[in-house]
Amino acid sequence: MPPVLRATGLTKVFGPREQEALRLAGEGVGRDDVLRRTGCTLAVHDVGFAVERGELFVVMGLSGSGKSTLVRLLNRIVEPSAGTVEVDGQDLRALSDADLRNLRNERVSMVFQHFALLPHRSVRENAAYALKVRGVPAAEQRERADWALRTVGLLDRADARPDQLSGGMQQRVGLARALAADSDVLLMDEPFSALDPLIRRDMQDLLVQLQTELHKTIVFITHDLNEAMRLGDRILMLKDGRTVQLGTGPEIISAPADEYVADFTSDVDRTRVLTAGDLLREPRMTARLGQSTGEVLRTLGAAEANGVYVLDDGQRIAGVARDDLLARAVQEGRTAVGARELVADYATIAPDRPLVEFIHLVGKHAVPLGVVDGSGRLLGVVPRAAVLDALAAVPARREG
Repeated sequence: MPPVLRATGLTKVFGPREQEALRLAGEGVGRDDVLRRTGCTLAVHDVGFAVERGELFVVMGLSGSGKSTLVRLLNRIVEPSAGTVEVDGQDLRALSDADLRNLRNERVSMVFQHFALLPHRSVRENAAYALKVRGVPAAEQRERADWALRTVGLLDRADARPDQLSGGMQQRVGLARALAADSDVLLMDEPFSALDPLIRRDMQDLLVQLQTELHKTIVFITHDLNEAMRLGDRILMLKDGRTVQLGTGPEIISAPADEYVADFTSDVDRTRVLTAGDLLREPRMTARLGQSTGEVLRTLGAAEANGVYVLDDGQRIAGVARDDLLARAVQEGRTAVGARELVADYATIAPDRPLVEFIHLVGKHAVPLGVVDGSGRLLGVVPRAAVLDALAAVPARREG
């Protein structure tokens, strides 16, 4: 399927000499020189990306990097100087004013930093506002608004006014309004940056939970790298209106595109970004139920290992065969690995869990930490050395 949202060569110049600024930018002239020579601000230049259905795509950068302009280009609140934006393959430049209003109301919703609630309307009426504009029947408006408010934990405040709510609650109402509209794409422009740290963390938790349940397509703008790393499936990093790097959080941490990205990521808490899947390694060895005890013992000796995962026919972990128990089995004449040779001297984790949740388990057992899927099948292991390397290594700069 085509991506839900695609931007190609997206560029925005603010100022009277737009075409001259575009020409200079195309020749590789930097933003400061463009401003000096033309009086124009090159806010965004030649940015391209695609957002897949159900992806939480983060755009991040410092103040002045162009991220807020970029998000407004995605629904033509700001008209591009060059480039295209497509929603489900439809070029936004080809839309009439009426079609563009319909797109913003029905297919691409926006959640703002400062809530943008209607102060004279109740929480329920704010949540239902996009539906009201569409002409949706009142009963359906109420039903969807109440569902959205229940989803964000605010149904009990449905009759309150926005000024009776805390900042965090007001932002929940803004999110509920976007959910009630059931748009294909949510554009979220630094929605949590005005909140205090504890409420901001709660809102991040809520967004992660909602994304797990609802699988919305979200473009999330932030200047906070830890927030980007926590939330984003992929992250687009901007500097001076241009793309610096696009990748997953672990990719950006482990292989920064340049010194700017390396410096930017140097203080990131890697234990909250790197997951078991990122640190996954192929097991050096595994054994099977019914395999020769002598053969498994010799393999352990050659590898200078103390134990090995024993798997059943479905690749699920049956237990761990330790060298001492295998040696006893050989001495007692038991030729096949079975229940008497197995112990539960291991721990497992799901591939999506962050390092902070399992670092205490690494190196505590006869075998490395196992990474398993939902059916208990062994996907790989996380050796102690992989964790130490991820935490201690200086990020490798890309060549060129």
